[in-house]
Amino acid sequence: MALLRLKKQEPIQYILGCTAFYGLTFKVNEHTLIPRPETEELVDWVLSNLHDQDRVLDILDIGTGSGCIAISLAKNIPTARVSGLDISEKALEVAQENAVKNQVLVSFCKKDILETTALKNKYDVMVSNPPYVRQLEKKAMNANVLDYEPGVALFVPNEDPLLFYRKIAQLAMVSLQTRGWLYFEINEYLSKEMDVLLKDIGFANIEIKKDFREVPRMIKCQKL
Repeated sequence: MALLRLKKQEPIQYILGCTAFYGLTFKVNEHTLIPRPETEELVDWVLSNLHDQDRVLDILDIGTGSGCIAISLAKNIPTARVSGLDISEKALEVAQENAVKNQVLVSFCKKDILETTALKNKYDVMVSNPPYVRQLEKKAMNANVLDYEPGVALFVPNEDPLLFYRKIAQLAMVSLQTRGWLYFEINEYLSKEMDVLLKDIGFANIEIKKDFREVPRMIKCQKL
């Protein structure tokens, strides 16, 4: 059965039902993206910049999926209050299972971020790995991604590929504490556009970081 699924190019992580991420084990299925090494680097970047980890930090992960970012942060900053949002109820069920499996407390909530006008709380850190693959990039992608991973978590329209970033950044400008940080995983082809977007919204101390493949994959900025 597993061999047949492999022949159909189904990802091995879905066949096994789990994957490793940042030293932890996460359940994954067709409702969640498979966490990537680039996203581990994003988590590592967030952690390396949180020097003041003795005080209680409020952290929000938008588009949490399997919960890999939120849970990894909660595991490594036990004093933090970590929350995760996602549009998919099925994904959130998986995220909650993963929080229990990894023995952390994360508050998960179903929310369509594009329809959200305001966030309830104030945060020290907001982080997101939102959909960022343009439809035009599909032709360069493998069948194991296109045929099995949830498109709602991957793709954005060619004519407005930064729609999630714009919305999240606008919300963050209101909901971040003063001197709070916003982190994104980004499309490697749109890093300059991201820099302009964040500057236009009013963020400062913008930094773009390359991943292990030496492509611009992450960006952070600060609300002053």
